[in-house]
Amino acid sequence: MSAAAISVAGLTKSYGDFQAVRGIDFEVAQGEVFGLLGPNGAGKTTTVEILEGLRPRTSGDVKVLGFDPAADTLAVKERIGVSLQSTRLPEKMKVHEAVELFAALYAKSVEPNALLKRLQLWDKRTAFYSTLSGGQKQRLAIALALVNDPQIVFLDEPSTGLDPQVRLEIHSLIEEMRDQKRTILLTTHYIEEAERLCHRVAIVDEGKIIAIGSPRELQQRVLGHARVEITTVEPLAGAPPEPYVPAFSADRRHMTVSVEKPARAVVDLVKWLDSQGAELDDLHIKRPTLEDVFLELTGKKLRD
Repeated sequence: MSAAAISVAGLTKSYGDFQAVRGIDFEVAQGEVFGLLGPNGAGKTTTVEILEGLRPRTSGDVKVLGFDPAADTLAVKERIGVSLQSTRLPEKMKVHEAVELFAALYAKSVEPNALLKRLQLWDKRTAFYSTLSGGQKQRLAIALALVNDPQIVFLDEPSTGLDPQVRLEIHSLIEEMRDQKRTILLTTHYIEEAERLCHRVAIVDEGKIIAIGSPRELQQRVLGHARVEITTVEPLAGAPPEPYVPAFSADRRHMTVSVEKPARAVVDLVKWLDSQGAELDDLHIKRPTLEDVFLELTGKKLRD
């Protein structure tokens, strides 16, 4: 097997008495999209900035493409691309000027015009930075992160503050990079972003990793059940047979059952409803989300 693209062991970062990162361990495989999921202040950005060589660590072992970002900073920076949580450029800088400037900072770079076309910025190549929309600015930030054809791309909160339509555009761009087997580490506090984009996710809270795995693995390991929610036209008089244990609403028109095999449960419950002469109004299967996982592990909501 090839060596991990990123390896982190026992990483800590303290600011005086405050410990922002409290001993975390994870690896990112080559070609993997790995997400750090957690609320603001969880330690995600601090961790990423240490990996990028932008911030010194207090203790622990860190390797990025085999290099220590604290000791081999230039070697790491030549091989990675970085899109920070907030990117600001001079208002009167043109789009093509920004890409050409960043390309000149590296020993190796891609062809700037091809990059602008790929990120749908070609028509804006002569526009001033100040005239770009939020989505265009974010696409430009990602273009600057890709200008040196990096082996690893770091995306810190890539869609925060964007409207839903632009967020989908950014997601599509990241999916394109994922399909190209480019290694990506992204931070996010959007559940749907992590579930859609990441092969694996580390859930971070208060400077610690509290769970790690694929989104589906985390959902199944922590909760292990889906919910079948049924609504009937009239109140239900009885309860379904074992092994189903229902929870009813006050008017008994809504019934929720937690199950391990929802497809089988739907068949059984619909047959039971039919035997009761009950008319089905609505039916939903709800699988646990990463929000549910976070709530189960920490006792608080992700955005608290």
